[in-house]
Amino acid sequence: MREGFDLARGGVMPWAPVLLGCGIGLYFTLGSEPGAALLSAAVLIAVALTVAALRGPDLWRAPALALALLVAGLVLAAVRSHLVAAPVLSFRYYGPVEGRIVDIDRSFSDQPRLTLDRVVLEDVAPDRTPTRVRIALHGMQQQIDPQPGLRVILTAHLSPPEGPVEPGGFDFQRLAWFSRLGAVGYTRTPVLALEAPEGRMALLAFRLRMALSGAMQARMEGQAGAFAAALMTGDRSGVSAATNDALRGSNLSHLISISGLHMGLLTGFVFAACRYGLALAPPLALRLPSKKIAAWVALLAASFYLVLAGPNVATRRAFIMAAVMLVAVLADRRAISLRSVALAALIVLVLEPESLVEPGFQMSFGATVALIVAFQPWTRVQNRVPRPLRPVAMMILSSAAAGFATAPIAAAHFNRIAEYGLLANMFAVPIMGMVVMPAGVVAALLAPLGLAAPALWAMEKGCALILAVADWVAGLDGAVVAVPTPPDAALPLIALGGIAALIGRALWLRGTGAALVAVALGLWAGAERPTLLVSGDGAIVGLMEEAGRALSKPKGAGFVAKSWLEDDGDMALQEVAYARPGFAGVKGALSAELAGVTALHFTGKGAAERAAGSCSGGALVILSENWSGAPASDCRVYDAAKLRATGALAIHAGPDGLRIVSAREASGERLWNRRPERRDRAKKPQ
Repeated sequence: MREGFDLARGGVMPWAPVLLGCGIGLYFTLGSEPGAALLSAAVLIAVALTVAALRGPDLWRAPALALALLVAGLVLAAVRSHLVAAPVLSFRYYGPVEGRIVDIDRSFSDQPRLTLDRVVLEDVAPDRTPTRVRIALHGMQQQIDPQPGLRVILTAHLSPPEGPVEPGGFDFQRLAWFSRLGAVGYTRTPVLALEAPEGRMALLAFRLRMALSGAMQARMEGQAGAFAAALMTGDRSGVSAATNDALRGSNLSHLISISGLHMGLLTGFVFAACRYGLALAPPLALRLPSKKIAAWVALLAASFYLVLAGPNVATRRAFIMAAVMLVAVLADRRAISLRSVALAALIVLVLEPESLVEPGFQMSFGATVALIVAFQPWTRVQNRVPRPLRPVAMMILSSAAAGFATAPIAAAHFNRIAEYGLLANMFAVPIMGMVVMPAGVVAALLAPLGLAAPALWAMEKGCALILAVADWVAGLDGAVVAVPTPPDAALPLIALGGIAALIGRALWLRGTGAALVAVALGLWAGAERPTLLVSGDGAIVGLMEEAGRALSKPKGAGFVAKSWLEDDGDMALQEVAYARPGFAGVKGALSAELAGVTALHFTGKGAAERAAGSCSGGALVILSENWSGAPASDCRVYDAAKLRATGALAIHAGPDGLRIVSAREASGERLWNRRPERRDRAKKPQ
């Protein structure tokens, strides 16, 4: 009886994170937040299924365990959503903001940005004050050097986190909710210090990270220093937008985000150095378990790297993956296997279920699984490859496997495919593994002795070479191919199909997986983009034409415009899209024809006045101010007030007329997009 269950459990184990993830994914696709009664019932069902898996007939145990994991994933995600609940600003705020600096990075527009906690807002009750706010520093003459833990005051514009720029698009509100980020905004005034930095342990690590980053950038030139600092400390505030664009265009952006690659290279180098170092002393090597000692030392190095780089999601995920494999070595188990990857994924999903919908989680585990599967046949044929060519063959195989697994994920999230990504990775990854990371470890060990200069020099040259490869590859003709956003079902089908095809034991399961991937790609190829897109504030609209989407504004609303074009698979600049034919009329009062319906767009000061008298003949009226005329009866009006409730709009024109979908309808009523009572606050500080 027990042996039968063990066999069933062995068959389910590699699928355990997949089943748990399906439950988590189901939670995020619900149209409304599950109530207490539904969650209680789900808990009871999960318990009953678990009992059946433990004590039921052998034939039922594996299916019962699979269903239990599915239901547990839904409950886990719901509980996590409630546990991270924090106040969200419900109105636009302008006034003094006090807070403690807990993060420093750069914004979409390449401006310095501060994240503050322990926030104080004027005339806002503590129970309504966001736990964290993020403020971009625009065009200011900075009077202080931002330091971790420093309490500051500034005058800022704040607003609630915005919803998707189009229905079904990236949901920043959800990301902000799980980050406990209750408001975002900007300031054009100086940041003033109120209190000296605090000395709490978490902030000490942050302060050490920023100090090391500053020291590295002072010793290295230009972007090579900023790149090296990002690799070793996680501080990306010095990396310019141009460098990020080159890394994305060459499919090397994964090198700048501390991930499984960095943690693997670090722990691998420390493990090998420690083990072979002990081997150089035969008396020690014969008496001590050098392999396990090396694993302990590598685990300590990974722990220090985690503390130094900060416990962000990507770093925690990378640490868990490395720790699971090192613990496997300590337990005399195979370190790199599907079971160890499954265990690491389970730990990540239990601790942070929201990781499932993040591209970092998907790409990290997708690449790892692909590498394990790809190297299984390699072990059988490697002896047939000449020894000098084996490293090259392994590099090509690993880059191809990881690239093949992550390409559809990257395309779905970032709307681009780096055509020469394999070429760039073949040049850059060996430099990272053989020069940059080893030099970084050596520099860290020699820095207390004041002997780190040679290692830092080697690291700088390696980083400069990687950036040169990125610039070269990104500059090649056709280096980046834009792709449209896939339908909602496409990426889950690709993920499930890919997993089944890669790890399925039965031939029919692998065939089913391949079929699911083919169906998903077919759905993706046949996806149609909305005819008209409307921003959540009514300030900009985009009309799809044969030449591409025409935008109603040449500048302003840059993030929205860029996101729309990228989702279309269009790499045009906003100014180019504005010049496309599509709209008639003059600035502030544009019109277009959609399936026999006249769409009118009024923006700017006095938009409501210009819209007066336009409500006739079933027109669709969009304006960036509140409708001030008589109640609309012969048209559909989406003014500023209504758009605040609906969010951005996607309008599809067809033979049956217009089909309008709002971001609110697509997202549903969830914890992170509740509609609290709103009020504007524009009072300036006295």
